[in-house]
Amino acid sequence: MTDNARARKLADRIQVVVAETLDRRIKDPRLGFVTITDARVTGDLREATVFYTVYGDDEERAASAAALESAKGVLRTEVGRQTGVRFTPSLAFVPDALPDNARTIEDLLDKARAKDAEVRQVSTGASYAGDADPYRKPEDEDDETGTGTGTDGSSGKNEGPASA
Repeated sequence: MTDNARARKLADRIQVVVAETLDRRIKDPRLGFVTITDARVTGDLREATVFYTVYGDDEERAASAAALESAKGVLRTEVGRQTGVRFTPSLAFVPDALPDNARTIEDLLDKARAKDAEVRQVSTGASYAGDADPYRKPEDEDDETGTGTGTDGSSGKNEGPASA
């Protein structure tokens, strides 16, 4: 039976340990501005996925990915030493897609703002189609009070019991 709370705690601890180890012990020149954004551990605590972002262009991202792969052994050793679990989880580094998704959403919002501005510009000085008051009004006062005649010629009033 898996303990999700324990897996979450271990994932949080792994995230901190990996970030601190990258900052203090790993001196690889290929490693750019790496930020550890999240860590997830499987229910059996055997595998950990560490998500990261890299500030820079595609070349710097590729170099940082290679540096993380080469430092995987040192990072796993440090995770095992600082977490104290019986089996140290294997580490897999995955670039986080969050910045790319955020950039896409920002682009879509910019397009929507431009369309809104275009509609606002077109609508200035425009008039409404149709009459000034589009709501139907009763034609004579009798219809408004309910004393007019119906479609079948009856007055609409209750004239007493119906005879059969």
